[in-house]
Amino acid sequence: MNYKHLVEDIKDNVVRFKNKNAIYFKNTVQNSWEGITWEDFGKRIKNLSKSLLNFGIKEQQNVGIFSENMPEWIIADIAVMSIRAVTVPIYATNSKKEAEYIINDAEVSVLFVGGQEEYNKAFEIAKTNKFLKLIVALDKSISIQKDKNSIHLADFVTADFPESLETELQKRHYECDLEDLASIIYTSGTTGEPKGVMLDHNNFGASLKAHDYELEVSEKDSSLSFLPLSHIYERSWVFFCLHRGIEVYFNQNPKLIAEVLKEVKPTLMCTVPRIFEKIFAAIQDKRKEASPTKMKLASWALGIGNAYFNKYKRLDKKVPLAIKMKFKIADKLVLSKLRDVFGGRIKFMPCGGAPLAADMVSFFHSFGLNIKCGYGLTETTATVSLFGYQHFEFNSAGKPIHGTQIKIGENNEVLVKGPGVMRGYYKKPAETAEVFTKDGWFKTGDAGTMDAEGNLVITDRIKDLMKTSGGKYIAPQKLETALINDSFIEQIAVIGDQQKYVTALAVPSFENIKKYAIEHKISFKDIEELINHNQIKDLFEKRFEELQQEFSMFEKIKKFTLLPKEFSIEAGEITATLKLKRKVIQKKYKELIDKMYAE
Repeated sequence: MNYKHLVEDIKDNVVRFKNKNAIYFKNTVQNSWEGITWEDFGKRIKNLSKSLLNFGIKEQQNVGIFSENMPEWIIADIAVMSIRAVTVPIYATNSKKEAEYIINDAEVSVLFVGGQEEYNKAFEIAKTNKFLKLIVALDKSISIQKDKNSIHLADFVTADFPESLETELQKRHYECDLEDLASIIYTSGTTGEPKGVMLDHNNFGASLKAHDYELEVSEKDSSLSFLPLSHIYERSWVFFCLHRGIEVYFNQNPKLIAEVLKEVKPTLMCTVPRIFEKIFAAIQDKRKEASPTKMKLASWALGIGNAYFNKYKRLDKKVPLAIKMKFKIADKLVLSKLRDVFGGRIKFMPCGGAPLAADMVSFFHSFGLNIKCGYGLTETTATVSLFGYQHFEFNSAGKPIHGTQIKIGENNEVLVKGPGVMRGYYKKPAETAEVFTKDGWFKTGDAGTMDAEGNLVITDRIKDLMKTSGGKYIAPQKLETALINDSFIEQIAVIGDQQKYVTALAVPSFENIKKYAIEHKISFKDIEELINHNQIKDLFEKRFEELQQEFSMFEKIKKFTLLPKEFSIEAGEITATLKLKRKVIQKKYKELIDKMYAE
């Protein structure tokens, strides 16, 4: 099947929408959101495309973007693709060493940087790097060195261009091909060395077409972008929004997401389970603090919402008149206020990156927040499956998207075939061969099943499966998902491979254990002292016991250690989509882990 090239899509929308805003950014000086029209968006892409041509970027040459989310990120991305070059994203949180690995592997000669920190790392790399020739600072506030290798974006695009560049740009546009490599996205490396996933324009075109089939959206919608554009999930979603003329708001500070949701009031937003887990814990805490009357009202309203949305609407059944009438009252008094936490206008929220507990999905749906759980990988241009509008199962990742096939292979491995599947790993033919079966199915590395209705149920990451010294298999994600919903647990890493029993490293919710300590008159001078207090340890023992009731004895956590600091992207303990880097964690906390098995 022929798909539309993303660059052609953008050019058509510049003409079609012209004065409508394509994207927005926060003016921190004025504390207001400012829009960039489609016409201006198109001009910026064109000027940057010419600048890249002027610098000498060839067809299919790799160009890097090392930046947090901002309008200039996506402008640079599309400008690179417009001249048939290849975008290589680098996470803003990557260390100098990680960034240098990608620059060397992809032989990046031009690198766009978004902030001072990224610029400083890039400048140090450029001193000795044989590939990196130019660093372009996207933000004018970046202090750059007086050096031939550094330039601000404004200076890069205002150079005097020879007229021949317009001809060359038109030629490149005309020659744009769906077979062209579009992007090399390096995996976060939860295990081993990062691999560059090669995606071509066919992959992106297929993704756009599939989502056209699956999602009911219009140019009147707006989306809030806060997950890193360096990751395929957010980037392919932003491409879809631009493809459909949906306005995109770029939030540069993920920590302010709660405030920004209320300012922007988006109708759509890509997100990850951790956001819902935190909000769920906050809602549960507020319910505990409420008066008995308010608690009773909230429970009644959520019960009505559960019936209305989950038992009737979800299953495409006619809602009884009595439920409809009660729902109107429940919605006005309680449910609408819960939706207001997300801005109040959400139509649906795609959710991926990790499993979200079924009871939590059901809870959010019970007050009308339509979470579309799905499953995908960088290697599949993101989405493989997702919830439909009816007949989805809360414990699943939905059904395969249009044009994609799923089957279960050996060891319950999820296998995928379809137009979104990558070309292969950059410069790694052996690794590429390893992840494809002889008949062309991509091996995801995830274990799962297909239920009777054709929904995909992910059980665990095959590489993450642990085998105790007694020969029992443990699925750590299943345990972690069950425990993370507790208001006292912020993060948790299950340990147990080749060990006699299961243990865990747990990061408490510091705010909640401090509150608990005050209520129970526990004195402490700092977090270290608090997490080592016997009463706090007893609290967690009780929580673990209660939360693990449905697990077999060999699966249950026997011992745990509370940590005084969260796992972080900066420390290399979690990925940009908040997945645990198990090998890093096990190595870093080896002494604490060994201690749990020493007794």
